[in-house]
Amino acid sequence: MINDETIARINELAKKKKTVGLTDAEAHEQKVLREEYISSFRSGMRHHIEGMKVVDPEGNDVTPEKLKEIQKKKGLHNRK
Repeated sequence: MINDETIARINELAKKKKTVGLTDAEAHEQKVLREEYISSFRSGMRHHIEGMKVVDPEGNDVTPEKLKEIQKKKGLHNRK
């Protein structure tokens, strides 16, 4: 998980890049931090989506079958 210090450093490097530019080491650090951030974001989004249950206006479960299979494997929403 990304912490506040990492976000602050990403923002600091972005601001510096716009104003005075980055050294090669800072550019590399920025790339690594951004990749870490994107990986964390994707993981969180995947976890969120895998926990969703889609219900139509009549209350019927219309969750896509592919998602239901993932939920069965993880034991979510009492899928059997």
